[in-house]
Amino acid sequence: MFQLGKTIISEEILENDFVCNLTACKGACCVDGEAGAPLDEEEVKILEEIYPKVKPFLRKEGVAAIEEQGTHVKGWDGEWETPLVNGSECAYVIFDEKKTALCGIEEAYNQGEVEWKKPVSCHLYPVRVKQYSEFAAVNYHKWNICDDACSLGKELGVPVYKFVKQALIRKFGADWYAELEEVAEKIKK
Repeated sequence: MFQLGKTIISEEILENDFVCNLTACKGACCVDGEAGAPLDEEEVKILEEIYPKVKPFLRKEGVAAIEEQGTHVKGWDGEWETPLVNGSECAYVIFDEKKTALCGIEEAYNQGEVEWKKPVSCHLYPVRVKQYSEFAAVNYHKWNICDDACSLGKELGVPVYKFVKQALIRKFGADWYAELEEVAEKIKK
């Protein structure tokens, strides 16, 4: 672990390789699990505002779940998250013709309907950020459904922190990311 500003970072994001392999996993991280995508307070408000523009991109099951539960829900841990369809996939999930899970919010973004890409927790995955009162913990989340992503990352030589570069910049800023790269270079040597 090392510290950058008000973040404590696991060296695992520097040491492990990762590149999403959607052809292998079919977007299982959006479908499997016991909870929706983590959301912060600002994202809760954004979801409420953009839902009418995102709704046309969603599946009827997702719309039904959102209209029953809301655009966001409190998880078992008391934190905000996206609602689920029947306790399974994220309500914002859509599927392409190959049955690969994609994000309906991101599709609305790609079509120019909204200016917000998707929850930052989704954009950051497999990095998870836990906010504490004095600092944020930045960790690598290992999940067996991502074994193919780890293999592809190793094959291509892409460490986790480089795979999620844009998301880390979105969350912490370009200066923070530049410092992270400096640390990674020092550790590599």
